[in-house]
Amino acid sequence: MPKEKEVKSVLNKTKKRDAWFLDDYTVNLYSSCAFNCLYCYIRGSKYGFNLEQSLTVKTNAIEVLDRQLFNRAKKGEYGIIVLSSATDPYLKIEEDYQLTRQALEVILKHKFPVHMITKSCGIERDFDLLHKIDKAAVLPNDLENSLPGGTIITYSFSTLDDKVGRIFEPGAPSPEKRLETLETTIKEGFLSGVSLMPLLPFISDTAASLNLFYETFKKINAAYVMPASITLFGNSKADSKTLVLGAIKKHYPELENKYLKFFASGSEMPAYYRDAFKTKMDELSARHQIRQRII
Repeated sequence: MPKEKEVKSVLNKTKKRDAWFLDDYTVNLYSSCAFNCLYCYIRGSKYGFNLEQSLTVKTNAIEVLDRQLFNRAKKGEYGIIVLSSATDPYLKIEEDYQLTRQALEVILKHKFPVHMITKSCGIERDFDLLHKIDKAAVLPNDLENSLPGGTIITYSFSTLDDKVGRIFEPGAPSPEKRLETLETTIKEGFLSGVSLMPLLPFISDTAASLNLFYETFKKINAAYVMPASITLFGNSKADSKTLVLGAIKKHYPELENKYLKFFASGSEMPAYYRDAFKTKMDELSARHQIRQRII
């Protein structure tokens, strides 16, 4: 069972809008995550091995969000709300608590634009509200001519292989189901694309895998693909570096020494890899005519 708590604030104003995700504000209605992605950047020792054990529901989040958005709207401080930045808005517990749906109702009420980032097929439930937000939202002045509406929907992928997904994203919907939902979202007319993060060295960043990604996303008319290499943190038992290296040792022992070398002295892939990665992504983006940013 998830824990429950009350909060004083749920709407967080970012210091600077991120060029990738266009976040003026972030909202996280739940703390922690049940999808248990081994590479997740929020992993830390306080969460233990299973993030689901630390799931927390912010029970008064809707009341607090309503008040905070009212105050922002009154001042004309409209901006894109990213939902969610540190968990998924469509965890299984959303079926019971429905905080995400209630939050979208409040966001619509105050006419704020929204960027949904998810691995879940559950978002289809809320297409009705997201269509209304798309039409009604007040965009920030500097984005009025850059976005077609007030709703952006991004699906996160690190692989298209369901077997790989079960290893590194054990609690998330399969890549196959996620891809079907992405295609449905695009057919619904939403501005939608892919957060291709993180790509797994020698697993989902191979030439064959990358070509498959771009051919697949181009075929279904994804508006953008935002690629990034992997970053792993920490050495405690529940940190992403420890968990990913453990999975590599168990499932891909032939790659263990390469991964150990990559992350021996830091959290990022070596500079030479990142440079080659950028060059390859630029080439794929140009070849398939899919932009690497939302705008």
